[in-house]
Amino acid sequence: MTAFDGAADIANPEVESDAELAFEGALRPKTLAEFVGQTKVRGQLELLLKAADLQARTPDHILLAGPPGLGKTTLAMIVAQESNRPLRMSSGPAIQHAGDLAAVLSSLVPGEVLFIDEIHRMARPAEEMLYLAMEDFRIDIMVGKGAGATSIPLDLAPFTLVGATTRSGLLPNPLRDRFGFTAHLEFYDDTELEQVLGRAARLLDLSIDRRALAEIAGRCRGTPRIANRLLRRVRDYALVHGVDADLGSVHAALELYDVDPLGLDRLDRAVMEIILTRFGGGPVGLSTLAVSVGEEAETVESVVEPFLVRIGLLTRTPRGRVATPAAWRHFGLPGPSQGLFGDDL
Repeated sequence: MTAFDGAADIANPEVESDAELAFEGALRPKTLAEFVGQTKVRGQLELLLKAADLQARTPDHILLAGPPGLGKTTLAMIVAQESNRPLRMSSGPAIQHAGDLAAVLSSLVPGEVLFIDEIHRMARPAEEMLYLAMEDFRIDIMVGKGAGATSIPLDLAPFTLVGATTRSGLLPNPLRDRFGFTAHLEFYDDTELEQVLGRAARLLDLSIDRRALAEIAGRCRGTPRIANRLLRRVRDYALVHGVDADLGSVHAALELYDVDPLGLDRLDRAVMEIILTRFGGGPVGLSTLAVSVGEEAETVESVVEPFLVRIGLLTRTPRGRVATPAAWRHFGLPGPSQGLFGDDL
């Protein structure tokens, strides 16, 4: 038996394209009951939505905070679905003027859910307009300039704002305080990720054993988005080579795509190898490290470092980035000196 029962459809691009689009749509859970993980957040949202339904009012504004790929957009869709209300989607970078936000807010229908992704990247004038809109469901539109400028109040239909942010610390306090509920999403454990992968495998008609799922779960950084992406690469490998999606296929596929047993990718390993081999384990300044690997400092700081710090391979010090004893062991290198790390090496 081949790993992918629909392999014959590969000869028909339209069938394959439709199947992939259907998979993308089906991958997102539609209800809180289908959503895997984030148990505490799911319970809090369920209570908030049921209370609003019993009182026949729009739910409170909701802020979803957490690293990328944990399900913030999916939860926003679920809020609209479970409230039986329409959903409007936008993003912070797309709202660069107060007029952009006014156009969106004035077109909302009563009870509509407005989702703004990366809300911390909105322009400041738009943020200030949002304060009044969230609190009193109205905005003030300025007409004219200078001494002849006039403020025209405009009433808005009641709505629920769902904001998503990967950097909640960048939100100004007046905006953060206007959310009735703030959910902090956490990284997933391996058991939860196996459930996510099992559901995705069923949607892909992919026959895969439990050990293979556990191996993928251990390499996806606690993030469902990465888990689903790696599963599809394993599916592709099994399909192309005509083999079952077993543990051997997982090892071969993830080695091909430069994902090691800890979940490190090419850039992660490049950063660590630079620190270990060129700078003797550190400390290394951020700008020096970024130049050494040919990436922007912001990319290294916001994309690479958080994961390396979380799994204990890197520490940040006032003098720069320093590799831990675990990093030397993982890369199979002897420490720079026994006196530096003691017997931990």
